[in-house]
Amino acid sequence: MAWREPLFLTNDDGIDAAGLHRLIQILHARGHPLAILAPAQQQSASAMRLSLKKELRFTDRNDLILSLDLDPNGPPIRIFSLDGSPCDCTIVAIDQGFESWAQMIRPQLCISGINFGPNISIDVIHSGTVSAAREAALYGMPAIALSLGTYLHEDFSIATEAILELIDRALLVANEEPTNLMRTRGSKHQPWGDEEMPMDERLREAFRSGDIILNLNTPHEWSGLVETVPLGARWYHGATKRSENNLGFIVGAASIEDEPLPRTDCSSLMAGNVVISPLATWPQTHPLNIPDSILHASLSEDADGYPSWLC
Repeated sequence: MAWREPLFLTNDDGIDAAGLHRLIQILHARGHPLAILAPAQQQSASAMRLSLKKELRFTDRNDLILSLDLDPNGPPIRIFSLDGSPCDCTIVAIDQGFESWAQMIRPQLCISGINFGPNISIDVIHSGTVSAAREAALYGMPAIALSLGTYLHEDFSIATEAILELIDRALLVANEEPTNLMRTRGSKHQPWGDEEMPMDERLREAFRSGDIILNLNTPHEWSGLVETVPLGARWYHGATKRSENNLGFIVGAASIEDEPLPRTDCSSLMAGNVVISPLATWPQTHPLNIPDSILHASLSEDADGYPSWLC
């Protein structure tokens, strides 16, 4: 088998999560060398939390290669867990250097997921899945977050072809090696900043340099359609309740209200479509935050519904 582009995988549901295992299986079977570092335990809704000044246990999970029935003659794969948050995993993976723990693998792209449950609208602020991808982008690696946008089942095979198509398109844009990994050139490296450059190329430069990330959600049942859309508006009601012993509170919404805004990730996901939302990596006032004109243009889609600049 000819090896394809190497990838870095992580998530927030933990190293033993079914969504991550599905992703490992389909990508390894396609010939991608994989470097995997994921939380040792479930870390949903951990956002960009870091475990500061705490020893984080780093564990070789080579046992998963056998349990996932991966081809022993397939491309290189290294699987580890870290007793920390999704962002801890991304930072350790990149800052330690892949050559120190995943020999022969130099990832071109970070993929976080597949998360169980939607990461749409305001979820992208709380999501550990999205945050792990954003952390990779902060370090200069292009990144995609993936989620199964339902809690009604755990069939992570839904819309596999759409996931693989997005990854393939992203790899057409990504460099063989991220050009500014670790952000060695700081805020002076703005490859998308040339206003004379065609907008599609500015978008490609923003993605490959980690200044835009992509967030994909698959629906409960797929209509066969893909859409590139902005975030919608959803609201969580009854977000807290008293614990049974009446000594504290439990956080978790009793109901969710999605505003009926057309062509947003909320409405399109509910309609059964795969939704892709480009997201800015940096805060609005950061020197590397992309202009609104570029972020707006990132929503341009081709005839198949994918970002038109991914080519």
